[in-house]
Amino acid sequence: QWQLVESGGDLVQSGGSVRLSCLLSGFTLEYYSIAWFRQAPGLEGEGVSCIDSRGDTANYVDSVKGRFTISRDNAKNTVYLQMNNLKPEDTAVYYCAARQTQWCAGRRYEYDIWGQGTQVTVSS
Repeated sequence: QWQLVESGGDLVQSGGSVRLSCLLSGFTLEYYSIAWFRQAPGLEGEGVSCIDSRGDTANYVDSVKGRFTISRDNAKNTVYLQMNNLKPEDTAVYYCAARQTQWCAGRRYEYDIWGQGTQVTVSS
């Protein structure tokens, strides 16, 4: 069974750091581009970052540029999201999602496999 399992969510103070992990189970990471989305209460979900299947291209939403870094370790079948200088507005459930193409996409419906989410809470 194909699964994505997120971990690493935490409660941190403003300015702190968290590293999220997305472990792929049942399929091989190297053929998939992976994105991180987030959903905050009362707000629309948004794409945060994406990395293509080769790891050559990473995209970020403007609000996290310079603070978040996405990376992948194909040997460990895992994608990471390093989040630094966190702000209260980063508080959300973070989901990773996979699509079996080389290139990233910006829309939720373009991703086929989703994780269950991990909560990140940033206190002011």
